[in-house]
Amino acid sequence: MMEVFLLNPPCFPKYSRSQRSPGVIRSGTLYYPLWLAYATGVLEQSGHRCRLVDAPADGLSLENCLKRAQAQEPGLIVVDTSTPSIASDLEAARALKGQHPKACVVLVGAHASATAADLLGDEGTASFVDFIAKEEYDDTLRDLATALEAGRDPREVAGLYFRDGAEARLSGARPYIENLDALPFVSQVYQRHLDYTKYFYSITQYPVVTIITGRGCPYQCTFCQYPQTMHGHTYRYRSAENVAQEFAWIEANLPNVKEVFIEDDTLTVNRERVRRLAEALIEQGSRLSWTANSRCDVDEETLRWMKQAGCRLLCVGVESGNDEILKNIRKRLTVERVRRFARDAKKAGIMIHGCFMVGNPGETKETMEETFQLAKELDFDTVQFFPLMVYPGTAAYEWAVKNNYLTTRDFSQWVTEEGTHHCVVSRPGLSNEELVAFCHAARRRYYLRPSYMLAKLKQVIVQPAERRRILKASRTFFKYLAKNV
Repeated sequence: MMEVFLLNPPCFPKYSRSQRSPGVIRSGTLYYPLWLAYATGVLEQSGHRCRLVDAPADGLSLENCLKRAQAQEPGLIVVDTSTPSIASDLEAARALKGQHPKACVVLVGAHASATAADLLGDEGTASFVDFIAKEEYDDTLRDLATALEAGRDPREVAGLYFRDGAEARLSGARPYIENLDALPFVSQVYQRHLDYTKYFYSITQYPVVTIITGRGCPYQCTFCQYPQTMHGHTYRYRSAENVAQEFAWIEANLPNVKEVFIEDDTLTVNRERVRRLAEALIEQGSRLSWTANSRCDVDEETLRWMKQAGCRLLCVGVESGNDEILKNIRKRLTVERVRRFARDAKKAGIMIHGCFMVGNPGETKETMEETFQLAKELDFDTVQFFPLMVYPGTAAYEWAVKNNYLTTRDFSQWVTEEGTHHCVVSRPGLSNEELVAFCHAARRRYYLRPSYMLAKLKQVIVQPAERRRILKASRTFFKYLAKNV
């Protein structure tokens, strides 16, 4: 049995490292350390003793984290990473290695996987980073812990980058996990290691539990981080029965939980499977509502099945109100299809959170305004406007680097001094400052519309189940709006 310490390192308060665009969310949202939690469960399934620590959720300093690790004396230390936080992530790894010099220190996460050659090629990391796990790392960590316990050479474990002289070398390719039903229920891992009342998503009812029912995404959107750096472009999924069983477990064992957030990149890729899932939830009489990520191309019949099974809201990526830009980012979607989806979702009674992005190839000030006008026309329950944020390992990052559009290579500048999202992509005729300013203005123009505010007031009065979510998110978000007038 190996003692394993898994750390979501300290950074900004309420820093969501496992979000697709890591940062501090203006609405007060705080993501679960989802992938670390799944890996923790896989390690525990194999008999290893784990301690999962989420510093941003618990408000822990690095000193606090070191004390928790010292109480365990781990042989394997796992440190999560993200692009904006990589400097503090490395600081945490260095401190843990200094305190536990005999332990094996492994970096995981999208940023470390995408930049392994740079990180391991830096002589400065040679003293405290032993390995970097490539992409999907659950089974890699399990096999590494088992190899260390048995005294075998860990470089024989597939899926690990290690330093070979002055370069990084991959120990061997590891296939993606195909049988996702074999994964533990992450909700059980949360119960053992985390306080689920500390996690809040502004688009879900509170308290919420986040799970995945599938990994990977078949679409090729240039900006999307996880399919390109972690889970690949094949959508692998759990059986409907297995997911329904986890819903039942949550209902029985976490009775205060009001909602499940399904964090698959795109739950609705396979419509037949979505219907099977809906039927399984209906058949077992699940009373939990749920939210999921979706594309804007789901048909009305599927939406009605989802609604009947408890789907309350879908989070969708519209991105742009211009068809040419949607084509440039390989979205495989048209503005007219988005409009039809919005009508169908309204008929089905499902609320929508829409994500809009500006700054992609082909963007102009005119197309940004087209995007805002589309957002206003669609009139979703909530929206977000983001400037383009590019991350290593993505096609969008390569495009920005190739064209010399990055204003800096200092990854800490991917967020502001407060940890909120920033933009470092600037090109002739459309600077990063203009993109950020547009998003600030778009949020105000959208949320401060009298018609929108009246609709929200009505929702608070008429729908008590939505009241707590709306008021909690509004307190934080409207402070942000006032600050950025």
